[in-house]
Amino acid sequence: MSSNEASVVLVHGAWADGSSWAKVIRLLAADGIKVVAAPLPLTSFADDLAAIDRSLERVTGPVALVGHAYAGAVIGATRDDKVKALVYVAALAPDEGETVADVFYRTEPHPLAPKLVADGHGLIWLPEAAFSEAFAQHASAEEQTLLAVVQRPISPACVTVAMERPLWKDRPSWFLVAEHDRMIVAETQHFMAARMKARIRSHPVDHTPLVTAPDAVVDIILEAIRDAAGEHGAQG
Repeated sequence: MSSNEASVVLVHGAWADGSSWAKVIRLLAADGIKVVAAPLPLTSFADDLAAIDRSLERVTGPVALVGHAYAGAVIGATRDDKVKALVYVAALAPDEGETVADVFYRTEPHPLAPKLVADGHGLIWLPEAAFSEAFAQHASAEEQTLLAVVQRPISPACVTVAMERPLWKDRPSWFLVAEHDRMIVAETQHFMAARMKARIRSHPVDHTPLVTAPDAVVDIILEAIRDAAGEHGAQG
């Protein structure tokens, strides 16, 4: 799984779209790495998993599958054999039998975390103020505005489905812990990463390091590609 043959599939979280990966995509592409950003409909967990699997069908060779926030749960649900490494970026990683909501609410939320309520259509939007207060407080005002404008709502049907055996039990995983995260507190991230036996890289970043600290995100992705290649070679 060298950087020459590996593909990276990036999966956005709730209240975001593929454009949130723009800085990471540019850096990976500059290294000659093939990148695909998987678009999630955020309409149900099953729909999101199907979207990831369709994106994986588009690539050949070994894959490092990268999920931000909510997408951590979805990347753990795929069964595609091309996936050789899983990278969690300030992400949620429910265990078998758990839901996304179970791990998201396992501890007291940060005082500035937004209160989430579904609208009249049953969809959950992030309040505009949350982008500067909790979602990406380290981002520039322009970046926060862009994130708020392009946000996509999430359905409760995404976060209430019990997880089957997650792929991180069968593939090596890496976890970027965002120590300044106000959406998924660092304590919860450390808890999930430790029980996954993930390689943990901790940084003083907010919930959206793909926007505010893209170098750190690219570093852990490249580490996953390199180390997964070494493990594959040793097993072979």
